Amino acid sequence: MGNLFGRKRRSRVTEQDKAVLQLKQQRDKLKQYQKRISLNLERERALARQLLKEGKKEKAMLLLKKKRYQEQLLDKTENQISNLERMVQDIEFTQIEMKVIEGLKIGNECLNKMHQVMSIEEVERIIGETQDAVEYQRQIDEILAGSLTEEDEDAILEELNAITQEQMELPEVPSEPLPEKIPEASPIKNRPKPELVAAS
Repeated sequence: MGNLFGRKRRSRVTEQDKAVLQLKQQRDKLKQYQKRISLNLERERALARQLLKEGKKEKAMLLLKKKRYQEQLLDKTENQISNLERMVQDIEFTQIEMKVIEGLKIGNECLNKMHQVMSIEEVERIIGETQDAVEYQRQIDEILAGSLTEEDEDAILEELNAITQEQMELPEVPSEPLPEKIPEASPIKNRPKPELVAAS
């Protein structure tokens, strides 16, 4: 059912992935072999002790030689496991590097396309047009607002100072002492409202 429309699905597993998997499987087999040898070494050492107790020195010596050979195999196996693990790490890191390089390549192509669309001359032309448009708008704003002369500016500043002085003038303080009791305020009389006359 995976081939429903006649198209073959591309596998996401690369050759590098297969190589890494094989290396890891080989490493795991070597670790199992290493475990098996370690168990044998323990048994043979115990057996050699037993043989020595029984007085069978020749057989114990032969067993210890065999044990020594297996220890050398164990060392070789350890070196092979290290080599396999280093190889796996190298392949995985190289895959990461390849993805980074591919990303850089795509980014570079994208930048080149963008540079083709907008050349330096085009950017300079757009900036120039923008500056011209801003200057033109400023001129229109000046015309609409009515440009103020230096005399107008001075008059505005004088008026502003006068208003500021008016706000700062405070009422005079009474010189007589204030009465102790405040007289009651008389009720506010209703004043007639002035009639509004329509302008003619």
